[in-house]
Amino acid sequence: MMICLLGALAGCVQQQVETTNVSSRDTPIKPADAQKRAKIHTDLGAGYYERGQLGVALDELKEALRVDPNYAPAYNVMGLVYMELREDGDAERSFRRALEIDPLDSDTNNNYGWFLCQHKHEDQSIKYFMTALKNPLYATPEKSYFNAGICMRQKGDEQAAEEYFLKALRIRPGLPQALYNMADLSYKRSKYTEARAYLLKYQQVAPPNAESLWLGVRTERKLGNRDAEASYALQLRRKYPESKETQALKKGQFE
Repeated sequence: MMICLLGALAGCVQQQVETTNVSSRDTPIKPADAQKRAKIHTDLGAGYYERGQLGVALDELKEALRVDPNYAPAYNVMGLVYMELREDGDAERSFRRALEIDPLDSDTNNNYGWFLCQHKHEDQSIKYFMTALKNPLYATPEKSYFNAGICMRQKGDEQAAEEYFLKALRIRPGLPQALYNMADLSYKRSKYTEARAYLLKYQQVAPPNAESLWLGVRTERKLGNRDAEASYALQLRRKYPESKETQALKKGQFE
């Protein structure tokens, strides 16, 4: 659909050139038209980013900013691309520029918060996650709560992490990552029945991975349910034979 839009736009420009005999370079772009074109290129850039085509994504985003140098969403997506490329300086500059233009944009605040968290600035990251949540129209507030929880776990503040995970789950009860983290936190606090309950909810919304199966093995072992423990262990061996979790299982290293 976006490619068709680009084609239609190119056709309109070509028709104007043939009618007026003025080149497109000599025709000033109206602000509204510039923003529309910037959005098209930004949407394309975001699509390429999601598919891992980072070079093409950057080309589209640079074109978006050539058309409209103040289009904040383009800087936001560009920050994500540079994060993926591990070009941290360019990533931070892109996020900061987006926030200069639109300081209250929820997606940019969330993404910049995550960038800061990845660089061990956990306390600073929370400020941006909370700013993202101030917008009542923010479509995915559970993401910012979850990201805040991960940052607090990374910092070692498990109480704050739990509070953020629970807030994420109040908004989206089936958020897999939050359910797994709550199960893991519960296990570490010796709340094994609670850990089992979160794991069962996790299994209803996400396929098992090596980490969740291994947590299941250890939880059921603590609860004395040998049948359930054996079932988790069998799945772990079959599906992830080379994983570090399976190696720990074979060695009997349950803690």
